[in-house]
Amino acid sequence: MTSCASRLLARAVTAALLAAAPVALADDAATTDTVGSADVAILDRIVVTASKLDAREAAGSVQFLDEAVLAQQDYADINRILRQVPGLNIVEEEGFGIRPSIGIRGSGTDRNSKIAVLEDGVPIAPAPYSAPAAYYFPRTPRMHAIEVAKGPAAIKYGPQTVAGALSMYSTPIPGSPGQGLAGSADLGGGEHGTWRARAIAGGYLDASRSFDVGLSVETLQETSDGFKELDSGGDTGFGIADYVVKLALVSGEGTARAQALELKYQYSDEASEETYLGLALDDFHDAPYRRYRGSQLDRMDVEHQTLQATHHIELGERVDLTTLAYRTDTERAWYKLNDVRNAADTAFVSLGAVLDNPAAFPVEYAALVGEPGKMSAAGALRVRNNAREYYAAGIQSVLGVGFDTGAASHELELSARYHRDDEDRFQQDDRYQMVDGAMVLTATGAPGSQDNRVGEAAAWAFYLRDTITAGAWTLAPGLRYEAIDLEQTRWGAADPGRDGPTTVSRSRVEAVLPGLGATWALGEDWLLVGGVHRGFVNPAPGSTADEELSWNYEAGLRWERGRGAVEAMAFLVDYENLVGTCTNSTGGGCSIGDQYDGGRASVHGLEFAASHDAGAALSAGLSIPLSAVYTWTQGEFETSFQSDFAEWGNVQAGDQLPMVPEHQLTLSAGIEASRWRAYLAMNYVDETRSVAGSGPIPADERIDSRTLLDLRGEFDVGKALTLFAGVQNLTDEVYNVAFRPAGARPGAPRTILAGVKLEF
Repeated sequence: MTSCASRLLARAVTAALLAAAPVALADDAATTDTVGSADVAILDRIVVTASKLDAREAAGSVQFLDEAVLAQQDYADINRILRQVPGLNIVEEEGFGIRPSIGIRGSGTDRNSKIAVLEDGVPIAPAPYSAPAAYYFPRTPRMHAIEVAKGPAAIKYGPQTVAGALSMYSTPIPGSPGQGLAGSADLGGGEHGTWRARAIAGGYLDASRSFDVGLSVETLQETSDGFKELDSGGDTGFGIADYVVKLALVSGEGTARAQALELKYQYSDEASEETYLGLALDDFHDAPYRRYRGSQLDRMDVEHQTLQATHHIELGERVDLTTLAYRTDTERAWYKLNDVRNAADTAFVSLGAVLDNPAAFPVEYAALVGEPGKMSAAGALRVRNNAREYYAAGIQSVLGVGFDTGAASHELELSARYHRDDEDRFQQDDRYQMVDGAMVLTATGAPGSQDNRVGEAAAWAFYLRDTITAGAWTLAPGLRYEAIDLEQTRWGAADPGRDGPTTVSRSRVEAVLPGLGATWALGEDWLLVGGVHRGFVNPAPGSTADEELSWNYEAGLRWERGRGAVEAMAFLVDYENLVGTCTNSTGGGCSIGDQYDGGRASVHGLEFAASHDAGAALSAGLSIPLSAVYTWTQGEFETSFQSDFAEWGNVQAGDQLPMVPEHQLTLSAGIEASRWRAYLAMNYVDETRSVAGSGPIPADERIDSRTLLDLRGEFDVGKALTLFAGVQNLTDEVYNVAFRPAGARPGAPRTILAGVKLEF
């Protein structure tokens, strides 16, 4: 579709929505849960939706994966889970889903920096405004449900509204008042030294006539030796320990003003032997799971904690107030190979440049490979201690007011949030020599000598949204306002104590972001859906780039009857300015942190999702859940420019966007009996361009298509005990997931896991 045709589609969608405005109706208002019950969803006002039912009625494209869906394949890898949602473009990295890179409808994917990521309503990127690239990501085995909001409903989130939001819901406190202690535990293990254990216990007590007390304690322990093979020997896996404690007070039945308070503390610690160093393409074809000796010292250490308090109170018959206060702290140190000295000893060469063309850099390539019996120049390998500390804190309140005007019913939401965050970089480079396959330290960098700076953000965010119901129509107009103060402070490379002069840059960004969603019920089974909203991503502290801005449009149709459902949606993202950020994770080769204005660009496509239980139709006494998810996407630049950004380079108008596969398809089928269940999933991803361009994709820039099969089954030994087993990548397909950060990188090979589950 040409850009002209794209804009005609946009105007048509907008006109249809504006024509619907006088009639109006209701989208994803709060669920019917009452605050007097122990299973109350106190986040209803903070998030877009809290159930599959809400998602199907939403005035916008919203997909909700509930506990039953997550349990089918029981993935620990968020990348595999999200293949069940249309409209996403995902770049894998290490094969475990620890550091995903997720985009929505053609947005950039680098560390989820173009989408809002939340856990229980809290922006969970370590510094959502000043450094949104998420080097911490919540582990999915402890999640109860996942929501992806792509349409105007995502106006509730920010600051990244250009593409959408990913919301994750942690496991709730088990049981309800009067049931006593409840919980579950599961233990599984398998190939590559992989083990996973998760347990939760808790319940509610009748503390008094006026309120009940709930408490839960949960832990997740994961470890793996890794599936890659270091030439020098050693593990290439990870270990993660995760803990969550929740305390809740819920008012009892008959309370004058029903309310609930939940306190949550979460802590996780990760140590992973992971690297940015991939493989030259010829080496990948010969031994895809190989790792060069130049990565033998690479290691990531991350500590993260979240403190959260959420309060909900019913102030009147149709008036309620929800308040969320939070603080997150993240500390990480990724000690990893950064680049290699050139043969002339005059400059450093990026790892990506060496691996893209080893023949042009034979000395540098030899230093990375580190063959026994050979020696590199002294200090040829530069290893960076990427030490960073992050802090984020905020408080948000949402007032909900319901009222009627004639035949129309309104659910008005008014929200205010104040948020602060910062990223503190205090990094140095160490120099190594490769001697007989071992890395020998030749020079130690002074702390802070490579990067010594702090980026900060303080932001006020407000939104107003009214969902109006009148007959068969729903209209959900909304408006979001962001006011962001950004500041970057730099100290000198020889000032580890930060006592000397500084370079300070300050900027302020304001954005007014309207949105409008609408639905029209065509009888009991059919629903027309449409929406338009303003997209926005703020620039980084110290950046000279403009903010990223777009207009986003969607229109589609939903059908649901019994246990069958279909949704088809067309979308257009019309960028006024597309921004790229130079990071090591996108290949480096530029000044880390620099941002580039890409000018006008557009992404359009189709999304399709269908599900059905064939067992009911066959009267077989079994449940046979079937589902299909398909996405077609095309994106292109509309301006020509030059940049040092590895994924763009020199762009000509009409070049296709990188990392956006044209076709994606996921098919799932299952059989569920009274005591056993089995599920098979197939995922296909089309070949993908790793660098912007047009025409046939060169082999060294082409991420090949792949088809993966996953199989899993469960058997109930008794009421409380279940055995399970699964195989991921059943056919053991070898595939390259990306050429970033540096070189070709393999997806996970065939992996068998089995274990037991216990409920009490």
